This record gives sequence, C-alpha cells and structure tokens, in this order.
Amino acid sequence: MVNLFSGLTGRNMPEGFQWINEPKEWVFTEEGLVVQAEAKTDYFIDPAGTAVQDSGHFFYRLQEGDFTLQTRVEVDMLDDFDAAVMMLMVDDEHWAKLCYEFSYKRPMIVSVVTNGYSDDCNSLEVPQSGVFLRITRFDDCFAFHYSLDGKWWEMVRYFRMESSQPIKVGLVAQSPTGDGCQVTFKELLFSPIPVTDIRSGT
Repeated sequence: MVNLFSGLTGRNMPEGFQWINEPKEWVFTEEGLVVQAEAKTDYFIDPAGTAVQDSGHFFYRLQEGDFTLQTRVEVDMLDDFDAAVMMLMVDDEHWAKLCYEFSYKRPMIVSVVTNGYSDDCNSLEVPQSGVFLRITRFDDCFAFHYSLDGKWWEMVRYFRMESSQPIKVGLVAQSPTGDGCQVTFKELLFSPIPVTDIRSGT
C-alpha cells in the first residue's frame, strides 16, 4: 500500500485532494494530518427528518473503481460524537462513514450508511489510544473494518451503494455537539486492490 501522506508538511496537499468545509486549523506534521474540528460539525440526515447536517470537514479525492483505503486515527474526545471518520460520498443523499467516536462517554466504533436518510449503528467500545479504520470497495459493494493493531481486521459493515461516476472518498473530522476537538490521521494508505474476503480478518 502507498502512504498518500508521505513527505507532506505544513499545508501541502496530496495530489488530487481537496476540502469540503475546510477548517480554519489543519496541518501536516510528523504525526500526520492534524485537524481542529470546529463546533457543531457533522454529516447526518436524521431518520425522523428533523435535522440535516452537512458541515463536517471532509478531506477527499475522487476515486474510480475498486480500492482499499486505511488510516490510523486519534481523537481528543471531549464531547458527545467527537470523531475521526473515514467517508465515501456518491452525492448529498448517498454516502457512508466509519467513525472512531465518543459515544455514551466512551470511544466506540460507529457506522452510518445514508440512502436519503441515515442508518446509524453503534458497534462496540474500543481503546481511547486510537484505532485503525479501513474502507474497501469491489464493484458496487463496500465494507468497513477496524483494527487495533493494523493486522487483524474486524468487519463493521457490509453494504451496497451504486455509482456510475467516481466517488468522493477520504477523511472527516467532526464535533457535532461540542465546541470542537483535535483529530489526527496518522497516515492514509491506498491500494487499488480490494479486500473481497471481508470476513477473513485480513
């Protein structure tokens, strides 16, 4: 896998990447991409139809065809739903995210798949020291995985989302209910080879 963040410093952007809702504070350091998520930032379409949020800081590039993308994340968790996120987006009403999120006052793996409305699922509690997150795509199928060591991968979600065009895929920093939080993405590893044996742990 290729580290798309390799050699980056300051505000140098990796090739092909851009922001939706660029935050005021972000920088590449020896630690990776460090983002200060601003207050009340999120992507969510409430199933009850009571709220639509599209203010999360989305650092993405357009991606065509099959791929695997993974990162290691850390979050200064202060308020409910502060999170580091991997996200894919077809359009404003069709997207999905895999979150390392502060939920029920503890760090958890959370996933959201949105097809007009968001389907929100809390999975399990994980250590506060950070985790690895991964998205893989083959054809119109996607799988979300997390790992504690970057070697053994647990499946979180498997779903279908069709698109005839390149999709947006990348990273989100969010602080939906709080005053902001610091999120660090240690690396961003890319491969054009998907993980098709999604329950194998590899």
